[in-house]
Amino acid sequence: MADIDLANLAAFSAVARQRSFRGAAAVRGVSASTLSEAVRRLEAQLGVRLLNRTTRSVTPTEAGARLLERLAPALAEVASALDAVNGFRDSPTGTLRLNVPTIVAREILPKLVPGFLAAHPGITLEILAEDGFVDVLAEGFDAGVRYDERLAQDMIAVPIGPRRQRFVAAAAPSYLSVRAKPERPEDLLGHACIRHRFTSGVALPWEFERDGAVVRIAPAGPLVASNLELEVSAALAGLGVVYTFEETLAPHLASGALVPLLEPWWQSFSGPFLYYASRHHVPAPLRAFVDWLKGSAKAME
Repeated sequence: MADIDLANLAAFSAVARQRSFRGAAAVRGVSASTLSEAVRRLEAQLGVRLLNRTTRSVTPTEAGARLLERLAPALAEVASALDAVNGFRDSPTGTLRLNVPTIVAREILPKLVPGFLAAHPGITLEILAEDGFVDVLAEGFDAGVRYDERLAQDMIAVPIGPRRQRFVAAAAPSYLSVRAKPERPEDLLGHACIRHRFTSGVALPWEFERDGAVVRIAPAGPLVASNLELEVSAALAGLGVVYTFEETLAPHLASGALVPLLEPWWQSFSGPFLYYASRHHVPAPLRAFVDWLKGSAKAME
């Protein structure tokens, strides 16, 4: 049997794991036709079909499944070996893929990303902002950013951004001109509230805290959305009370476009963490980002 091209094996592995030429192409940054040709060459060399292809799906054959099972760890070791050499560069190269909440992408990363990329010009940073909790490794990400209550126990966590944050409640003067200000969190049950629902479908209760006492309420109102910009715009238009990250509302509170409500009850919580799998070898781009975060005063503001 002629020597097998490692690139063809990697192409097959990507397609088999994604169950899609198009999905694998997006992950690898090549065209679907390039991957298709690579798999065709591999099948021709091996003399066996590895993938069942239809117009709707791509699935491994029995031979393909057996090859993928043995191949995945070997390819991971090759990638780790090559990346270990990458770590000896003055500035490592490669792609770092992060999955982060939308609030982190909007309020925290803009303060961190320019400095990191300036320090490491050989690294390409790919960021997907979404609020659902995903398995970062299974989805092809190197690391994720989440808040501590949602961190998996087998992950390494590194602080990123402010170490304390707050949720604040506010409404527009036009709304408060016809509705009395709430004095206690329970009063919001009689108000129009603008609620946030995560892409997973979960809508969390609103939590308030004062002198150690925690009050949770499930408010009602005319708008439920999964987009903070829409929620804030609705509040600015006088549609109701919004309760979200202080960073998001700060400019509108400062300008007077929104009026703070229930200030003694605003709840603070721990800031976000960068998390990644606990493993012996960390890809060089991720290691560079972790080291940069630890050494950056901005990351600890």
